[in-house]
Amino acid sequence: MVKTQTTKKDRSLFPEHGPIAENGKEILLSVKNIDITFGKGDSAVHAVTDASFDIYKGETFSLVGESGSGKTTIGRAVIRVNPLAAGEIQYKGVRISGKIPHALDREVIRNVQMVFQDPAASLNERATVDYIISEGLYNFGLFKNEADRVQKVENMINEVGLLPEHLTRYPHEFSGGQRQRIGIARAMVMEPELVVADEPISALDVSIRAQVLNLMKKFQREKNVTYLFIAHDLSVVRFISDRIGVIYKGRIVEVADAEELFDFPLHPYTHSLISAIPIPDPQLEKNKVQYVYDPSIHDYSTDKPEFVNIGHEHWVYGNKKEIEEYKALREKGEPIKAVTIISPEETEKAADARKALEEAQEKKMAKELEEFLQSPPHDTGNFWYTVLSFFLPILGLIGGALFKHFHHKRNAKACFKGAVLGLIVLAVIVVIFLLLLWMVVL
Repeated sequence: MVKTQTTKKDRSLFPEHGPIAENGKEILLSVKNIDITFGKGDSAVHAVTDASFDIYKGETFSLVGESGSGKTTIGRAVIRVNPLAAGEIQYKGVRISGKIPHALDREVIRNVQMVFQDPAASLNERATVDYIISEGLYNFGLFKNEADRVQKVENMINEVGLLPEHLTRYPHEFSGGQRQRIGIARAMVMEPELVVADEPISALDVSIRAQVLNLMKKFQREKNVTYLFIAHDLSVVRFISDRIGVIYKGRIVEVADAEELFDFPLHPYTHSLISAIPIPDPQLEKNKVQYVYDPSIHDYSTDKPEFVNIGHEHWVYGNKKEIEEYKALREKGEPIKAVTIISPEETEKAADARKALEEAQEKKMAKELEEFLQSPPHDTGNFWYTVLSFFLPILGLIGGALFKHFHHKRNAKACFKGAVLGLIVLAVIVVIFLLLLWMVVL
């Protein structure tokens, strides 16, 4: 059966070019104030809140943050897997989120592909490599005849560094790095304009990571592919990215060019991420003081935060006071030192202080454990001791004293608590009675 080849010119539902930003670059993907929520009512989980960023044509935009921050959730929303609770996602100025026509949905699938984090789980174990790579070609009729399909698949398998004889094998016969190359080939054979790469190297050995990254950069140079690169390793992100967005608990807190972000990490969370990057020198790493982000430093009770461009295409999330501080730091033009290295003497002092604190905590826990173990088995602090002592406070005080004498601390506490409450209520009743009596006499 002869297939009709679909060319990029046939994708009529999208314009040839996206809107142009103020800096003159073409916006391929625009994420506008999106919220993503899982569940309903009180049990709802707000995974992403008011997230906004643009991805320019031909660049690598990286989204970084700790595990559970919402990176993958946004990536899956771009490929229309996760629905939005608010906001919208535009591709070349056309809305692709929410309910869209079937024809537009197919074009999104054709134009936007994804490379998954786990290369083993994302490949069909029952299918050959040939079918895995060809599946998109079959679904969209992207070949003229069988010879053309075979030629496309063989060219792609060669481009990712594998051999044509690998096409007849199954995914379990390959290493992790080879499986990820198959995943990249499956995406690239569709000739997408945007690829969402969800931590594509985190499951790979360190020696293989550079090969996969270089392969992705090669496709970007040759095919002008745009990447949304999702990762948590900032050292890798710096190598591959043109721009970086930092996300914390579902909210974008900073967006800037890669070198701009590393030179001027203005938001405290970005500062903490950069300070956590390991230093290759063991001695320097040992003497490094890691900056720990504390969300309580922000006071947003009255002065509400906004996501603001402070200049130099540098966006930061903060209230008016914080934004002014960020602007002042940036206008100084002096790179912010994210990592502090202290002297060996200071390191020893800090280690001694930390050790003394740990020992004090251990002694305290040991003492509490010893007291707990020495506590009599019937020292439960029964609720009924409190009730009985409330109605018979004198008896409760006597009982509490006896329990205390025999080291029944919980029972004694329950008796004293009930007795004190009972005496307070009794005193209030006596005062009210005396007041009423005084009023009657008068």
